[in-house]
Amino acid sequence: QVYRRAPLTFSSFASFSTMSTSIKAELCFYSGFKIHPGHGVRYIRTDSKSFILLNSKCESQFLRKRNPRKIAWTQVYRRAHKKGSVLDGKKKKSRGQRKVIRAIVGATLDVINKKRNMKPEERQEAREAAVREAKQRAAAAAAAKKKAAAPKVAKVSQPKVKTSASHAGKGR
Repeated sequence: QVYRRAPLTFSSFASFSTMSTSIKAELCFYSGFKIHPGHGVRYIRTDSKSFILLNSKCESQFLRKRNPRKIAWTQVYRRAHKKGSVLDGKKKKSRGQRKVIRAIVGATLDVINKKRNMKPEERQEAREAAVREAKQRAAAAAAAKKKAAAPKVAKVSQPKVKTSASHAGKGR
């Protein structure tokens, strides 16, 4: 592909503002280093894509199509291989979450703590007692239902007689 080499000028910095005097430094496409105003070269490819390069070293590597991830002095390489990061020595300690136990509806904090501190044998015994109580309640309910159903005497039903008037108007 054909490249056109154009030096960076003051007007090529889009971030220039008349209100402030600071001009934003751009980044080199190849190395990732900052390019300050008045430095660097802008390459514009035939498909109108532009590349800003810091110096002739970056320019020659870029034109040879060298991969910046494999060139040790580029920022891309350093990031990929975790070189020179400031946080290497001191990694930020993350605070562990504190577990807070709160009372919920129907159980106070004392009840919750008592249940949590139960021994497995006690827990098993309490479970069996609860099952026994539930079975007794179910048996009592069944007995009450049986008792309520016993006094009723079954009605002797009389045979129904069909009348022709009941089907009047249906066309049968």
